[in-house]
Amino acid sequence: MDFETLKQKIEAAAKKAFLEMYEKHGAENIYSFALYSDEGAMTVCPSSNTLETLKNRDEDDAVYYKYEPAEWTYEMEGADQEFNEICTSLRTELDKYENEYEDDEWFQGFQTKLYAICIEVLEKLKNENFFKNIIGKDIFLIFTVSDYEFEKQDLKNIIIRLNDNEHKSEYLDWMETWGN
Repeated sequence: MDFETLKQKIEAAAKKAFLEMYEKHGAENIYSFALYSDEGAMTVCPSSNTLETLKNRDEDDAVYYKYEPAEWTYEMEGADQEFNEICTSLRTELDKYENEYEDDEWFQGFQTKLYAICIEVLEKLKNENFFKNIIGKDIFLIFTVSDYEFEKQDLKNIIIRLNDNEHKSEYLDWMETWGN
């Protein structure tokens, strides 16, 4: 797979998805954007949320709903065609090499590269002020994987890498409560 082309496609799709979300839901005060995949490395999808949608959440779980992309209101919305094409190309690639990753080595490399690309795309957009230029403020960014848990330090590194704002410290403080 040409990972550089994949990276360009994910970046273009992420930009389009966020612009579509802003167009449809900008008045709801967008504060977050995520890319996420699955443990099988067959998908890449966008997710975003707004402060408006958080207003009706139970106070006890407020931070969870604020920072967990699987719970966000606008999960898998935006740039539908582009993300569908990306997912199709990932599944096609996985199907081609199905017999080659019986020992997991090929698959682990593929999965690791896909995840790294998604993080790199979000970091590039953050460093270019893509989100800030559209909505006038920094937003919370995260890459996550459904049904998969990053090592705590790896997740911490992702949060630090993608966020230079108040969301970073709130998320890191929340992480400290996990397992307590």
